[in-house]
Amino acid sequence: MARKSSPGGGKSRVEEPVSSGGVVYRWVADQLEIVLCGRDEPARWSLAKGTPDLGETLEETALREVQEETGLEPVIEKRIRSIDYWFSNKDDDVRYHKTVHFYLMRSTGGDTSLHDPEFDVVQWFPYDEAVTRLAYPNEADVLRQAYDLISQRERTI
Repeated sequence: MARKSSPGGGKSRVEEPVSSGGVVYRWVADQLEIVLCGRDEPARWSLAKGTPDLGETLEETALREVQEETGLEPVIEKRIRSIDYWFSNKDDDVRYHKTVHFYLMRSTGGDTSLHDPEFDVVQWFPYDEAVTRLAYPNEADVLRQAYDLISQRERTI
């Protein structure tokens, strides 16, 4: 496993977890809405994502995690992009370099009240509000790119 010097001069282990998730959208009349997952403490909104089960593809993981975390029935339309970031856990001497793969998904049904307990609330927001509510700038960038993909698609229909 890769090793890297920690800020204190010692060695810390580096792990590279992978997750997969989605930007789920729907149209209500002429308004584009995006589903976000929220936590009360600390208050923050994010996109649905999670870790692959053994043998799952990234796409299968994205569909399963989005369905579990939102209560919705999504279908993948297109790969958006991957993001990566570093973080540490206070309880161990591990640095994490995480990669998250995001897919554009359309909701075909389901009910946000059926979301799993990982989040306190799952809610639809108009696009303009959703992009400002996201707690992480890299997820807001993913949402903006998803919006561009949706806009391109709508222009060709």
